[in-house]
Amino acid sequence: MNLQTQSLSTRFLLPLFPPKPKSLPPKQSPFPRISLTLCSLSTVSDQTTTHANHKPFPAEVSRTIMELSSMGTLSTLAQDGWPFGVGVRFAVDAEGTPVLCLDQASRQLSVDKRSTLHVQLEQCGLRTPQCTVQGSLDKPADATVLRRLHTVWKKRFGEVADEGSLYIVDVERVLQMEDFNEDGIWVTSSAYRNANPDPLRDFAEGIVEEINTNNMEDVLRFCNIYVDLDFQVLEAKMIWVDRLGLDMRIYSPQKGVFDVRIPFPGEVTDEKGAKSSFNGMSQLAWEVEKNFHVPDIEKVKQLKQITYSGVQ
Repeated sequence: MNLQTQSLSTRFLLPLFPPKPKSLPPKQSPFPRISLTLCSLSTVSDQTTTHANHKPFPAEVSRTIMELSSMGTLSTLAQDGWPFGVGVRFAVDAEGTPVLCLDQASRQLSVDKRSTLHVQLEQCGLRTPQCTVQGSLDKPADATVLRRLHTVWKKRFGEVADEGSLYIVDVERVLQMEDFNEDGIWVTSSAYRNANPDPLRDFAEGIVEEINTNNMEDVLRFCNIYVDLDFQVLEAKMIWVDRLGLDMRIYSPQKGVFDVRIPFPGEVTDEKGAKSSFNGMSQLAWEVEKNFHVPDIEKVKQLKQITYSGVQ
């Protein structure tokens, strides 16, 4: 057991707790009972919605997508009456308002202030959460506001923007989708502005890559210990990590491809907390697998099956 504990402790540059004896007194598991329901909705979401699935609110996800992205598709109504979309760069201010720098040709395309900005975020090459911001394409006239937008743009791209070219999309509502071919959830403008982007957003991709590279045994073990499965898992891969837990994609030759959400024992606020939680869950899962520890854990029971081009 000491050898196994040593291998766990070297996976992240964070110390694990010391090796535990094989004989452990009964104790309450530090991990909460999990009852996960994954579904697709198309309703208006506000911040009063509970974390029923141990997942961030749709407004938080939208804010995170906008913070991590810098390119999207701006769609407006062109002068000939046809919808027109063009790729743009954007930054966001403290409330998530998109800031765009449009040249003269782009500005002349729109005959209507109503617009949408569609933004996608690829996660591990497996999932593409996205959001579509609906609002009015406006040019602020206040000099103070323009200077603030100029600062936002320079901070994001490291370049000076012509204040005469700076526009914003005044957000009215946001459609947040988990992936392609998924139903979306409408988020109100107030929920979007008041939400905070995920605190792990700048580290999530690196954590996922490190775990998928160095911790595949743990990822498979998580499926066996924390997920209630009635089939063999041939492959498993982490998709994303946020303050509340992990998203994984698992494959069974008999059943197909599924996504599953595995919550953390508690909310984390930084990279160190996420790695510590993963290490602790890995240690506990190994102990359970080796019959050193039998905690009272209610496993994740509901999975979302993924279908590709009609073939599961």
